[in-house]
Formats: sequence, structure tokens, C-alpha cells
Amino acid sequence: MDFITILGLLAATLTTLSFLPQLLKTWQSKSAKDVSFIMLITFNLGVFIWLIYGIYLQALPIILANGVTLFFNIIILWLKIKYR
Repeated sequence: MDFITILGLLAATLTTLSFLPQLLKTWQSKSAKDVSFIMLITFNLGVFIWLIYGIYLQALPIILANGVTLFFNIIILWLKIKYR
């Protein structure tokens, strides 16, 4: 693995894991009132497009980061709807 791929994977790991505290807080508190519904929809759409872009480029860091980020944020969106 070259340096650029490792750098991309490190960035992907950090940005993806940054959503974990929000996910856990929303899950534990059973409240997502402070999370914007429009932001979640817009962000999920953008992450989905990044995922498609990464697949097209066959760029592992982009694919992994956006696949996991999309998964986490779909859960947050689901909790937002569930705890409405």
C-alpha cells in the first residue's frame, strides 16, 4: 500500500468515526430533536454520490469511508424518524 492510500484510509477512518458519538448519543437518549432532518437527507445524498464516485474510481479509501458513513447516517436518520 502506498503512502497516499494510507493517508486516505486514515482520513476516512477519522471522518467516519466522527459520526459514532452522535449515533450513540441519539440511540441512548432516544432523542434526535437537535439533529436537522434536512441536513441528514442532504448529507446522505452527498455521501451516496461520493460512494458512487469512489466505486467508479475504484478508490478504496473513498468507498470504505462513504459506505460506512452512509450506514451510520442512515441509522441516525432512522432514529430521527423513529423518535419523532
